[in-house]
Amino acid sequence: MATDYYGVLGLAQGASDTEIKRAYRRMARDLHPDVNPDPGAKEKFGEVSRAYEALTDPEKRRIIDLGGDPYDTNGGRGGSPFGNAAGFGGLGDIMDAFFGGGAARGPRGRTREGEDALIRVDLDLDETVFGTTTEVTVDTAVLCDACTGAGTAPGTHPETCSTCNGRGEVQSVQRSFLGQVIASRPCPTCQATGQVIPHPCPKCAGDGRVRSRRTIPVKVPAGVEDGMRIRLAGYGEVGPGGGPAGDLYVEVRERPHDVFTRDGEDLHCRVTLPMTAAALGTTLKLETLDGNEDLSIKAGTQSGTVLTLRAHGAPRLRGTGRGNLLVHLDVQTPTRVDGRQAELLRELAGLRGEDLSDGNSANHGGLFTRVRDAFNGR
Repeated sequence: MATDYYGVLGLAQGASDTEIKRAYRRMARDLHPDVNPDPGAKEKFGEVSRAYEALTDPEKRRIIDLGGDPYDTNGGRGGSPFGNAAGFGGLGDIMDAFFGGGAARGPRGRTREGEDALIRVDLDLDETVFGTTTEVTVDTAVLCDACTGAGTAPGTHPETCSTCNGRGEVQSVQRSFLGQVIASRPCPTCQATGQVIPHPCPKCAGDGRVRSRRTIPVKVPAGVEDGMRIRLAGYGEVGPGGGPAGDLYVEVRERPHDVFTRDGEDLHCRVTLPMTAAALGTTLKLETLDGNEDLSIKAGTQSGTVLTLRAHGAPRLRGTGRGNLLVHLDVQTPTRVDGRQAELLRELAGLRGEDLSDGNSANHGGLFTRVRDAFNGR
C-alpha cells in the first residue's frame, strides 16, 4: 500500500507548493533532533523529510497523485507493474508516453522561498533571567536594491526561452518495444523557468539578491534558557529571484556564573559557614540577582542543609511566577586548632556531657587529642 505523503504533512491531496513548504518547515522545526529530545521525534522527522522530498519533486509527486509510491522498490520505481522496462523510468514516464510527455507541468517560477539562518549569541545569567535586548550581526542574502529582485539590468526584461518556447521543459523521442516514446526533462537553458535574462543586473548577476552584513536588534524574553532559540520571522536568507526570506533563529548560549548554577527556573548556590556560626546561629548577607538578602541561619544548622528563597529564580516561560533560589550550606570544621582552642573545645565537650575518650587513652590519648594532633600535622 502506497504511503500517504500528503497525510504525513497534514495536507490534502492537491496542496500547493507553498502549502507543502510551509507545513514542512513548521513540522521540521518541532521535530528536529537538535530541538526535540523525544526518541520518536527523529524517526518522525525522517518521515516528514521524506514526504517533503517526494512532494517537491515533480516526477515523484506525479507518481503519488496517480496512486503510486516513488520509493516503492517492490515491482520497480514508483510501484509500477512495468518495472524498469527499457525506455521507462516508472509509472510517470509511461503516462508521459501515452499522454504527451508532461506538458501540463509548465515552467517553474524563478522566485523561490529563501532558507532559514542560524546565529548564536552569548549571554550572562542575569540577561537570561531578566531578559534583555541585544544586537546580532548576520551575513545573509538580501533583496538586490538595484533590480528589486527582478534580476534584470535597468530598462530590460526577461525573455521567453527559445529552447523550450517558455514551457520550462524539452522533449525527446525515443524508440522502445511500445514504439515511439516522448520523454520530457527540465530545460537546461532556462533551468525550467521558461524565461532567460539576456541582460542580467550587474549588481546581483541575475540572482535578484546580494550578500549583505546587517546588525539586527533581538529582544530576549525573561527566563530563556541555554540552548533555546528565538525566531525572527523574515530575517533569514532572501530566496532566489527575490523570493520571500526565511527566518532567522538566534540560539542562546548562557555563560557560566561565578556563584549561581541553573536548573530550569531554579538557581542554586553554596555558602560555607564556620562551625561556631552553624552551632550558635547567625544572619548572613547573601548577594542574589535581585540584590542583597538577609539569610537567617538557625542554631544547630547541619552541613548539607538547603534553604529556599522563594521567587528568587528565573521567570517561567510558560505560566506565571518565578523559580526559587536554593542555598546549600556547608559547615566548615577547623583544620587546625591551637592549645587554647583545644582546651575550650574540650571544656565545651565536658559541659555537653560528651565523652571524647576512645577507651585507649593511656596509649594514644583521647579521641579529641588524636583529632587535634591530626589537624596539627603530628
